[in-house]
Amino acid sequence: MTDALQSTWHAIPEALREPVVLAMPFFLLFVVVEALAAYFLEDERPDGSARYDGRDAWTSVSLGSVSVVTMALWKLLGLAVYTVLFVHVAPWQLPADAWWTVALAVLGVDFFFYWAHRVAHRVRLVWATHQAHHSSEHFNFSTALRQKWNNSHELVIWAPLPLLGVPPALVFLGFSISLVYQFFVHTERIRTLPRPIELVFNTPSHHRVHHGSDPEYLDRNYGGILIVWDRLFGTFQPELHRPTYGLTKPVGTYNLLTLQTHEYAAIARDVRGAPTLRDKLGYVFGPPGWRPATARATAGVLPAEVTAPVPAPVPAEG
Repeated sequence: MTDALQSTWHAIPEALREPVVLAMPFFLLFVVVEALAAYFLEDERPDGSARYDGRDAWTSVSLGSVSVVTMALWKLLGLAVYTVLFVHVAPWQLPADAWWTVALAVLGVDFFFYWAHRVAHRVRLVWATHQAHHSSEHFNFSTALRQKWNNSHELVIWAPLPLLGVPPALVFLGFSISLVYQFFVHTERIRTLPRPIELVFNTPSHHRVHHGSDPEYLDRNYGGILIVWDRLFGTFQPELHRPTYGLTKPVGTYNLLTLQTHEYAAIARDVRGAPTLRDKLGYVFGPPGWRPATARATAGVLPAEVTAPVPAPVPAEG
């Protein structure tokens, strides 16, 4: 940092130096601007896209407000563990003030975010922490604020970074940068960006696919800042049509606590009713929608129809 930037940074109260906290007023401003645009321009969108539902948006903002507190608590726990790993286990400590360490931290967080996000969609216990973010049937800037309250699995997946000598503070800085970036991909107001950007970065078009509950869109486009991870690991899906947003089984409530906990309750019910230990573990650690073979046979459902959606053919890029 230059001297001017350093003095400006230190003039901010320490409790407010968290980038996401600093960005919150701007997030709310963008929500208001987009809502006004949706209100005045909604006649141009006969399919209803980009329209705001006031109660849905307020629910998203409320969930996000609570998540600021819960995320801070999880970060305190993570900071304590990461500090031990960084100081006592890592074979070296990278300099916190080097630009390339910051770049490495952001890139590393984005790489591990991809895998954390993918696990969140394929392991039901982790999906229970994440599904509230997908519960809105609208897609706009307010949806970006509909955040989970349990970040525990992300802390586990980021652990290799302090083990490799990345300062813990930079791990959380990288995550904050990722969250700020991802806010702006939650909109229908931007159709597509220039091809080189669409090729490398996560964009509104890519992320709309991720929020779709259509079979061809399920479990696709996990990237945070970069979409290259999806292209490399076979989970990329281009936007073919406007997605149907929300969960495959809508929750049908605006209650904040229910939105965050209903999947845990469903897991508990399934585990209680499962006859074998194998089935109980399947309900917890299998993918969302998993059922024992006996239950599938009774329902007349093929395993592939339950355990994973059949991916739509991905068009070759020209």
